[in-house]
Amino acid sequence: MSSSEKSYHKRSIGNHPLRPESLVMGYGFDPHLSEGAIKPPVFQTSTFVFKSAEHGAAYFRKSRGQELSDDMKDPGLAYTRINNPNLEILENRLTLFDGGEDALAFSSGMGAITTALLAFAERDQVYVYSSPLYGPTEMFLKDFLPKFGVKSISFPADAPKEVVEETFARARKMGEISVVYVETPANPTNAIVDLDLCMELAGKTAKSQSIRPVVMSDNTMQGPIGQTPLITSGIDLVLYSVTKYIGGHSDLIAGAAIGSAKVISRIRSLRTVFGTVPSPDTCWLILRSLETLKLRVNEAAKNARICAEFLQNHPKISQVRYLGFLEEGSSKKEIFDRTCLSAGSTFSFDVKGGQEAAFRMLNSLKLIKLAVSLGGTESLMCHPGSTTHSGVPAAMRQAQGYTDGLIRFSVGIENANDLLVDLEQALDAV
Repeated sequence: MSSSEKSYHKRSIGNHPLRPESLVMGYGFDPHLSEGAIKPPVFQTSTFVFKSAEHGAAYFRKSRGQELSDDMKDPGLAYTRINNPNLEILENRLTLFDGGEDALAFSSGMGAITTALLAFAERDQVYVYSSPLYGPTEMFLKDFLPKFGVKSISFPADAPKEVVEETFARARKMGEISVVYVETPANPTNAIVDLDLCMELAGKTAKSQSIRPVVMSDNTMQGPIGQTPLITSGIDLVLYSVTKYIGGHSDLIAGAAIGSAKVISRIRSLRTVFGTVPSPDTCWLILRSLETLKLRVNEAAKNARICAEFLQNHPKISQVRYLGFLEEGSSKKEIFDRTCLSAGSTFSFDVKGGQEAAFRMLNSLKLIKLAVSLGGTESLMCHPGSTTHSGVPAAMRQAQGYTDGLIRFSVGIENANDLLVDLEQALDAV
């Protein structure tokens, strides 16, 4: 590695380790390799010229995981579907906040989730997952994977320890458990999953079968500022819809998988086959967004608490599912304190009067936008039961704790008082 390469991959000044919010300003990029540009240019090319035929052969051996001991360490680039400079810089920086060994970027959050799940799919093996999940993810596990002989079984996201243990025991009778997949907090109910318990049960399961289950968590609802499961719980993989908090401006679609080098390596080859990579332009936009991630998320979290407190005291609201309101001394609060860094800025609340009342409120919004998605700079509301989670059977939604009046609220970085005025006038219409 050259001295130039060492300089832009350094994570400390002397003995002082640099924080992620500092590293994302330049980590993985050498301006002197791009005419001194302070920001990486967009490498708008589909293919790259090899230095030699030997470099080309070495590159493709490396891409298949078949490199030779005497191959050059860096054979260069070949084709943008496999990798490109913008993608490499982004993946270097995606490891910073979560503390991952390696990372992969994808063309969407579902691209990341489905590619990761398929990378470990074997006939007659079992996936254990928490419920509810993001609607398409739950349908992928429940309806799609079984077509290929992959079994699945779920436990409620906020289930007590004995229920989760019983689910693992039932799963083990179905076959070898290969994946434990959770989403915490759950979308849209904000139910908390005990990641430490999942890791404990995965370890115990490994003693009675030939493989150790890979533990994955969709961390989209909190983002790496609100929760770092790789660090706090030691899980194998975190998954993101980068579209949400990491992208944060509602102007891109992308996903990410971050975790151990061993797990990422297995997913990487499948991503190449599926072609689920983001474009160089999208990578560039995410690099821009990472620089303000901490500022945006922290400001939105402040606004969320103010809005949640207003809604909690409003007579037309029956329940506010905000993590900052977990009861002291409860098991949920203990799990939250152990695994989370923040209450976040996306939560749900239930309007009295069901769907009709919820729709009246949503249709009366003036500042807050009526739209799906979350984690953007602007505040968004939607009715999950009729939109993002409408593909989940009604009986299942009811079992997961939905009500017809449930609204998901992604709080942005507007002026907090302005948000309260909009909430008040919208509720006046209910």
